[in-house]
Amino acid sequence: VQLQASGGGLVPAGGSLRLSCAASGFTLDRYAIGWFRQAPGKEREGVLCISARGGTTYFSDSVKGRFTTARDNDNNTVYLQMNNLKPEDTAVYYCAARKTSGPTYEYWGQGTLVTVSS
Repeated sequence: VQLQASGGGLVPAGGSLRLSCAASGFTLDRYAIGWFRQAPGKEREGVLCISARGGTTYFSDSVKGRFTTARDNDNNTVYLQMNNLKPEDTAVYYCAARKTSGPTYEYWGQGTLVTVSS
């Protein structure tokens, strides 16, 4: 059972990146997927979550209007589209899976680094 986050990199301010969260060993369609990030020297924070049905809940007001997420159940993958990136978005981004029946994120990806240059 594994989640693999990928797609991070170095991007100038105002640029875009799309992160992927791919699952192996289980199917994502019965899980809510949360995106989290941890900036250098800061605690991990929630970014947003997509429910099993595809609804999005934002945990961070700072990404509203810039970040969106989508599911591709055929490919067992969830995406995080990040537009108009800002230097303060620099962080390691993690995806995590939570059964719709419970509050705990059971599976975590290893994280992918996003660096936004000013």
